[in-house]
Amino acid sequence: MATPDFIRDLRASAGHQLLWLPGVTAVVFDDEGRVLLNRRSDNRRWSLIGGIPEPGEQPAACAVREVEEETAVRCVVERVALVEALNPVTYENGDVCQYMDITFRCRAVGGEARVNDDESLDVGWFAVDALPDLRDFGQDRVKHALSDAPTWFDPTGSV
Repeated sequence: MATPDFIRDLRASAGHQLLWLPGVTAVVFDDEGRVLLNRRSDNRRWSLIGGIPEPGEQPAACAVREVEEETAVRCVVERVALVEALNPVTYENGDVCQYMDITFRCRAVGGEARVNDDESLDVGWFAVDALPDLRDFGQDRVKHALSDAPTWFDPTGSV
């Protein structure tokens, strides 16, 4: 994921200390029930589409923007599937971030899936029962997006 300019500006004064940041994940389904994934250029793994909202940007709008920027697919948000504070991440350069992820279930409404920026090596639609090797993060989010249960959150409040 490319680092947004506003975070670069924060890092100039905050150094490597922990930044608490919003994040969004989009679980996009097409009319055949397939899931949209990209193979990331930073770690070469298949992943759901996600990103960080710009200051003042609504989370759902960010999800829609990120999907189109990364895959050329236009989508609409249907509902919030999951809200979760993630464990802190330390990047190779020493920066530490902790994300509050809001995962949205989305429906594709147009565009042809393709690599649309430098964050992806490949983009594709996958049947839910034939997903490539996804980390638990992605698998959990697909599961919650498929469910008709209410939005998932951790009622214990622990990370």
